[in-house]
Amino acid sequence: MNPPSAGSPGRERRDAYAISAEFYDVLQAERDEVRVRSLYRDDVRRARVGVLDVGAGTGRVTLMSLLESRVPVHAVEPARSMRTPLMTRLASLGAELTTRVTVHPHPLDEAGLQGVADVAVCHNTVACLHPTSRRALWPAVAEALVPTGVLLVQLPPARLPSHRITHVLPVRTVGRHEYGGRMVTSADEGRIRARFDYWVRGDGRVLRRHDETFWLWPASRAQMIAELEEEGFIALPERPDPSVLAVRLARP
Repeated sequence: MNPPSAGSPGRERRDAYAISAEFYDVLQAERDEVRVRSLYRDDVRRARVGVLDVGAGTGRVTLMSLLESRVPVHAVEPARSMRTPLMTRLASLGAELTTRVTVHPHPLDEAGLQGVADVAVCHNTVACLHPTSRRALWPAVAEALVPTGVLLVQLPPARLPSHRITHVLPVRTVGRHEYGGRMVTSADEGRIRARFDYWVRGDGRVLRRHDETFWLWPASRAQMIAELEEEGFIALPERPDPSVLAVRLARP
């Protein structure tokens, strides 16, 4: 699991990711890039108005959307630490792509987007939102979509973990240094504590260690559908990968 992206309409994630931003692309982005294409590419290819990337992070969904569509792309990323590599990635592209992408450095409810997209993607974002912030996100998404627009949400964990779980991140060599880490998740008073421990090795020893903790809030698929129905969305048939919920905006 990746560090959660910073696309919330609340303020609790605005200044996070200062540690993880350095390590995300090195340790996890390659695997996430493959997953992003698998989960969202077909929908993005069908976009005719625009694509909205809520919680763009370092830009995997944004880049895929630029390459797979011919429509404007709106990347919403309030966290400066994640927006910096996003902007660097976009700056390396040609003008034929960069003229179609706009990066919004605000939470979605402050971006003032109205009817700019017919496909919206919330990848690796919703789990990190407090339930109040999560419910506040849906009307902002509905406002940004055109009628019948589709929203694709990577679902948060459905329940609290029953025990402590350790996930080892892949080791990556960059020059003379090795980068690696792990994520440890555990239940903590109705939330999930996700601690990322990172290390850098060189010359046979550990040169640096860093850690960063994120809080995740579980929600079942049924709960997410109920929240979205209150904002005029209807659930679409379940996808081959059940980790993604697809809904369509039904209200005019």
